[in-house]
Amino acid sequence: MISVKNVNKIFKVHKKEPGLRNSIKSLFIRKWIKNHALSDVTLNVEKGEILGLLGANGAGKTTLVKVLSGIIHPDSGTVRVLGYNPWDRKYEFRRQIALIMGQKAQLWWDLPAGDCFLLLKEIYQIPIRQFNENLEFLIETLEVKKQMEIQIRRLSLGERMKMELIAALIHNPKIVYLDEPTIGLDITAQRAIRNFILNYRQMHTPAMILTSHYMEDIEQMCKRIVILRKGRIVYDGLL
Repeated sequence: MISVKNVNKIFKVHKKEPGLRNSIKSLFIRKWIKNHALSDVTLNVEKGEILGLLGANGAGKTTLVKVLSGIIHPDSGTVRVLGYNPWDRKYEFRRQIALIMGQKAQLWWDLPAGDCFLLLKEIYQIPIRQFNENLEFLIETLEVKKQMEIQIRRLSLGERMKMELIAALIHNPKIVYLDEPTIGLDITAQRAIRNFILNYRQMHTPAMILTSHYMEDIEQMCKRIVILRKGRIVYDGLL
């Protein structure tokens, strides 16, 4: 379902120079360095698989997820997700994927969660019966029925993360990208999120890519892992 071959991504970064004199000098003579965020990355992810993506900060994990979701495009190589080029951003492609970033919110903070989901229903053009069935299942599974009428900004971090999961999965995506979904959560909330993701995978069998710095996330949810180091894959195999 996901195929990545020889993908490269280079960022041109301004070389910072401390001091007032060097700051003024940089206005006229700028020095740039090339940062290879991804270099010859090749991998495949099948239906129903949860692939664990590991690496230190700056290894290229989030960059790869953004390439696969179409937020940025690579400088070279080929990427096929459900048969689409992600960076073409076709509507048919976007309504079949979900991106959950633990450090970034996608819901409207001043609205109650229930109203946010109604907006997403219109965005994804979900039939009313399917929407109600999906929403009821997700609410009951994540145990957030009492929080549906509360503004997103008034929810706890764990409750917000559950609402983010509902928002990402309300349209039954075939591809799910999970970029540190348990970051900052307490142990109880982490366990609830992990159990939910495993149950959801078993019922709907989407292809999933999970990045996390918590090894317990990887150990409990992934059989196969890919380790990135400085933009390169240094290991691809069983946990």
